Amino acid sequence: MAGTVLAAVRTAPGTTEIREFGMPEIADGSALMRVEVAGICGTDVKMYGKPPFPGPVIMGHENIGIIERSGAAFRERHGVRDGDRVFVEHYVGCYRCEWCRIGQYRHCELTDWRTNPDARRYGYTSSDKPGRLWGGFAQYLYLPWNAVVHRVPADVTAELGGLVTPLSNGIEWALVDGGVGYDSRVLIQGPGQQGLSQVVACKQAGASLIVVTGTARDKARLDLARRLGADFTIDVTSEDPRERIREITGGRGVDVVLDCTAGAGTAPVLLGIDVLKRREGTLLIQGELAAFPAFPVKKLTEKAITIKSARGHSFRSCELALAQLASHRFPLEELATHTYGLADVDTAIRAVGGEAGEDVIHVSLLPWRDL
Repeated sequence: MAGTVLAAVRTAPGTTEIREFGMPEIADGSALMRVEVAGICGTDVKMYGKPPFPGPVIMGHENIGIIERSGAAFRERHGVRDGDRVFVEHYVGCYRCEWCRIGQYRHCELTDWRTNPDARRYGYTSSDKPGRLWGGFAQYLYLPWNAVVHRVPADVTAELGGLVTPLSNGIEWALVDGGVGYDSRVLIQGPGQQGLSQVVACKQAGASLIVVTGTARDKARLDLARRLGADFTIDVTSEDPRERIREITGGRGVDVVLDCTAGAGTAPVLLGIDVLKRREGTLLIQGELAAFPAFPVKKLTEKAITIKSARGHSFRSCELALAQLASHRFPLEELATHTYGLADVDTAIRAVGGEAGEDVIHVSLLPWRDL
C-alpha cells in the first residue's frame, strides 16, 4: 500500500518529533485503521516524562478509528468490515497461554512490557518493531491478527468513543474488582477521568451512596461528579474527610474505597483503611508507590480488609462501556473537555498533567486535525 503516515514519536523524556513512516504491508490476517481519536490519560503523562525504556515510541493506547483496509482472514476472525468504526484495546496477546485461554489476555507475557522487552502493546512498543505503527498518536494504526477490536455502536461518535478506556477501567475496577453492586456504599478518591468514570459505573450498578473526594483545584470536576450521580463530594483541603464520611454514613463507614488519585502519596490508602466499614471492606489501589513506610497492617487485618490492585480492563468491560456510551443515560460528553491536533501532542500530554492551568478532564488527540 503506497503512501506515508505522519506520527508523533517520543524520542526522549518529554520530547516528541513528527516523523514520516511508510504504509505497512497488510497481509491476509492484518488490517490498517485510520485513527480518528487517541485518548490521553495520566499513564501517558508518566510514560512521557519518565519513559520505562529508551527508543522511539508512538504513544497513544486509547484508540478509535475506521478500518481502512483489511485482509479476509482478519475480517473473518474479528467480525468486521472495511469502513467499520472500531475501538482497539492496547493489549496484544498470544492467545495460546493460560491467561489468554481464560480471556485474561491483559496478563499475557506477549503484551507485558514490564517483563518482556519484545512485548507488543499499543502506546508502549517501539516504532522500530515490525508493523511500526504501534500507537494512536499517528494517522494510521497497524492491526495484527491478534489485535483486540470492538465494533462501536452507530450512534456513538468517535470523540465520545474515545472515553471507552477510562469507562471500561471504571467498570472493571469498581464492579468486577471492587464488587460494587446494589446498595453499596462507595468512596471514590480523585475526580479525574478515571474517578468520574467510576461514579457512572457505581451509579449504574445500583450503589446507594457515592462519595467523591478531591481538592480545591478540582471544584469543576467535583461539580461534574454530582451531575454524574455522586451523592456527596468532599474537598479534602477544606474539611476533614474522615469526619465528613463518618457523618455521612452515620458512623458505619463505606463498603468499597476506590483510589483514583495521582501523586497523593500514602494519604488516600490510609484514609481508605480508616473509613471502610468494620468488617470485610474492599480497598482498590494503584501502583504509584514503590514502598509504603509504616503500613498499618494490624488495622488492616483487624478490619479484615481485602486489598485489590487496579490493572486494566477486560473484553466484557469494554463491551459494557460501549453500551453505556450508546445509552446516553449520563452526560458523558462532559468528560471530553479538550482536543488537540497531532502537532500539539506535547501540549496535550502536559495539559493532562495539569500544566495547562485549565479544568482538563479527558483529552482527545485528533491526528488529522490542522494537517
